[in-house]
This record gives sequence, C-alpha cells and structure tokens, in this order.
Amino acid sequence: MLYIQNCHDERFDQSQHYAGTAFDSGQALSAAQRNRLRSVAQQLGVWVYVEPASLTPTWVHTDRRQSPSACSGGGYPTLRRGSRSVYVLILQDALNTAGFAAGELDGAFGSQTESALRSYQRARSLSVDGVAGCAVWRRLMAEVVGNGRKSGTLD
Repeated sequence: MLYIQNCHDERFDQSQHYAGTAFDSGQALSAAQRNRLRSVAQQLGVWVYVEPASLTPTWVHTDRRQSPSACSGGGYPTLRRGSRSVYVLILQDALNTAGFAAGELDGAFGSQTESALRSYQRARSLSVDGVAGCAVWRRLMAEVVGNGRKSGTLD
C-alpha cells in the first residue's frame, strides 16, 4: 500500500510525513508476542522504521520510506528544482498556506515553487538557496500544520 502517513515521534521533533510501504500488524497478539515481532523486524533490516511500543502499544508498525530525510532524525526529504513527488505537493500546499504563492498543486518543483520557497526563506531569515532542507521543513511545518485551511490554501 502506498500512502502518506502523519505521525509525530518525539525523538524527531518533527511530524513524520512520508510516502512508502507500511504494515500495521499484531493487533491480536499478546504484548510479549508484539515485542518479539518488533525485535525480529528490527533484526531483519528490511524496514527503515519500526515504531517503538510506547507509540503503538496495541500493534506493530513497520515501514520502508521511499526517500532519505532532510533532517538526520527523520521527516521530509530534501527537495529542489526538478524534484517530482508527493512531497513537492506537501511543500506547495504548505507554502500556499503560509502565504507564499507556490501555485498549482502539481507535485513538480518548478520556477514558481522555487520562487515561493526563496521568498519564504528570505522572509524567515533562512539561507536563501531555493532548497527545501531540514531548516525549511521544520520552520514551515511548525507554521502550518494544525492551523487549518487559510485563504492561500489551494484545493
């Protein structure tokens, strides 16, 4: 199953939006059996992430993300002009919501998205390089996640 997941992991201090293959399993198992399943999943090395029992105490969540994260602890990938992905859609929507006209939500990081991102970086005293890296994602997501629909949000 390919989907976007939004969860918050305190270790990363960032919302974990990602596209990838994920499995939630073990709902009918005992706590000891789920802990064994988590342990085996970690040992196999197939999964990029095995969620700790403290976050999913009644099931086991494993996933294999499609892109490396911009931040060392997890989160969104680094994006730049030419990138094409669901992450670009998230960036475009967030920039529009924050009042920086990234234009149509098309998943293609082109000149309008780059211009909006550079304007955002300048306005927030971030390094103006037109690249959505760790600092951009942390600042932008802190601004827009949970704020609801704004006048600049496009559907």
